[in-house]
Amino acid sequence: MTFHRFATVAAVLLLVPVAAPAQSGQVAIVISTERGEIRAVLDSANAPITVTNFLRYVDARLFGNGAFHRTVTPDNQPRDSVKIEVIQGRARRTSPDSGFAPILLERTSVTGLRHGDGVLSMARSGPNSATSAFFITIGAQPALDEGGHRNLDGQGFAVFGRVTSGMDVVRMIQQAPHTDQNLTPPIVIRGIRRAASR
Repeated sequence: MTFHRFATVAAVLLLVPVAAPAQSGQVAIVISTERGEIRAVLDSANAPITVTNFLRYVDARLFGNGAFHRTVTPDNQPRDSVKIEVIQGRARRTSPDSGFAPILLERTSVTGLRHGDGVLSMARSGPNSATSAFFITIGAQPALDEGGHRNLDGQGFAVFGRVTSGMDVVRMIQQAPHTDQNLTPPIVIRGIRRAASR
């Protein structure tokens, strides 16, 4: 191959786009609980605000000694006309100034993400009030999407990830002893970490 031909081929190759990695825009995490591990991927491409917020708590190790404290089953929501199935967790209880400010709600109509089975989503009261509390769905829960009727404001909840393994642990937590929707005792979260770190 002559130098000129080599230079031409090299120039053409530089113009060919390199395919992005298959997992681009995803962050793998491990949720370690006293009942076992739950592995998940967070969708930073479609829910960047929510994922950045969640990872701040992860990297600050604020989920260590946190808990899954709430379970919602078909039988413990008698006053709700729209039924859902989730377990809800939170970072450990700390002083008010040790957490982070609430974040803007990334609505499902904007992110394109939906509340399917094994989805991670942020718990909230008002539309822009989410901090560390999150939940995992058991089964598809479209009532939690924007326009759904579980929340009176109709703005839904912010999906930001999905479980890749450990749904058996999720279901075990959902069926753990509870009074009303309060797990008794709460299931301890030993920690949440990025999957690549130790």
